[in-house]
Amino acid sequence: MIAAFDFGHRPMSRSAATVSSESRFSHRFDTLQQLARDVLAHARKSGASACEVDVSDGFGQSVTVRRGDVETIEYNRDKAIAVAVYLGQRKGQASTSDFSPAALRETVDAALNIARFTAADPCAGLPDASLLAIDSQELPDLDLYHPWLLSVEAAVDLAKRCETAAFAVSPQVGNSEGATVSTQEGHFVSANSLGFIGGYPTSRHYLSCSMIAGESENMQRDDWYAIARDPQMIGSPELIGERAAKRALSRLGARKIKTCKVPVVFEAPLASSLIGHFVHAVSGGSLYRKTSFLVDSLGKRVFSKKLRISERPHLPGALASGYFDSDGVATHDREVVVGGRLQGYFLSAYTARKLGMQSTGNAGGCHNLIVHPGKRDLPGLLRKMGRGLLVTELLGQGVNYVTGDYSRGAAGFWVEDGEIVHPVEEITIAGNLREMFRDISAVGNDVLVRGAKQVGSLLVEQMKVAGE
Repeated sequence: MIAAFDFGHRPMSRSAATVSSESRFSHRFDTLQQLARDVLAHARKSGASACEVDVSDGFGQSVTVRRGDVETIEYNRDKAIAVAVYLGQRKGQASTSDFSPAALRETVDAALNIARFTAADPCAGLPDASLLAIDSQELPDLDLYHPWLLSVEAAVDLAKRCETAAFAVSPQVGNSEGATVSTQEGHFVSANSLGFIGGYPTSRHYLSCSMIAGESENMQRDDWYAIARDPQMIGSPELIGERAAKRALSRLGARKIKTCKVPVVFEAPLASSLIGHFVHAVSGGSLYRKTSFLVDSLGKRVFSKKLRISERPHLPGALASGYFDSDGVATHDREVVVGGRLQGYFLSAYTARKLGMQSTGNAGGCHNLIVHPGKRDLPGLLRKMGRGLLVTELLGQGVNYVTGDYSRGAAGFWVEDGEIVHPVEEITIAGNLREMFRDISAVGNDVLVRGAKQVGSLLVEQMKVAGE
């Protein structure tokens, strides 16, 4: 049963070609820069005390195959200019997808009209100039752009290979929700009237498969997917399909269990959601509104002493890397949690002012938040747990950020003597996030990177499991 959760890797055989970003987009990067400068100039000329602008241009393709047939082919090409202007501490915002000079002027004028009728906010305004990433264009490339020259025919072939490999795992795998290949590329420029201007191209590629095993009343579904900047890092489509099928098969014969209080292991793909709850609770918006169970927690122990969480914004090729946040504030490596104690919040320029603090460069979210792994893999965590529940699926949104109360529908596997004995379904796991964080007794080394949070499986010492 454990083999269904093996995180092996085989490279994708189809490689990406190296091409210039300039040949891929509708508008050159220097054109985006000039559009941003034009917006700032018109805002200044029209009486704005400050202005910030984001210009973006991108495209994507998504293909889904189900049971060997092409189900959907989608193609998107998008561009936008978003403008925020300030009249003192009154703010107005407007956007357009029209890049013509007349449209830019009209968008700035619309934002100014909104600002005139907006109440003044003492915390509104651009970031402190000393915090801006003024020299970001002189820094080394973060390796965030890997174009994938993938035709529709090639994408269909990859999706078919993925699904075919899933069906080949067992005759019990009799149905599919489809295999999807998606590729997205874009570039952007952000600028403001304090002299900041920066931007770069990015890519994000995705391959997923969702399979159904069993028949009649005994059917189970599960999926697997991989996402990366570089398509060569996704892994083979066959491996993704096989893993989706094995996970669905492993859930056949699932049953309820008696209500109990036991240790719970959150499998790596779900463990990131716990870290996401932590980020939400210590983000500026929740803190200044006092809608968080972790208000005034800076310097206090919020996790088990075993946990160390670092933010690393400049990791080459990572999914949440960037030299500046959406305010233009420079990002920096920092330690967020050390020995279980909270070292810093996640603040934008606005929320920092609301709290009387300084921006942490987190407007728009966290950047490569890394929960430092322990020495155990997933089987090792199960052996450490001994008897309890391995959670592999969460259902519902039962999180109260004001109190920290946590209650989610769940499915997974019952563990005895450190080994999986049978799959489990139709249960609810409940606790309080404040206690759950402090009760994390081990972090797995089975780190799965699918976004801004990098974390292995997590062992929580005790939670209530409601079943029969």
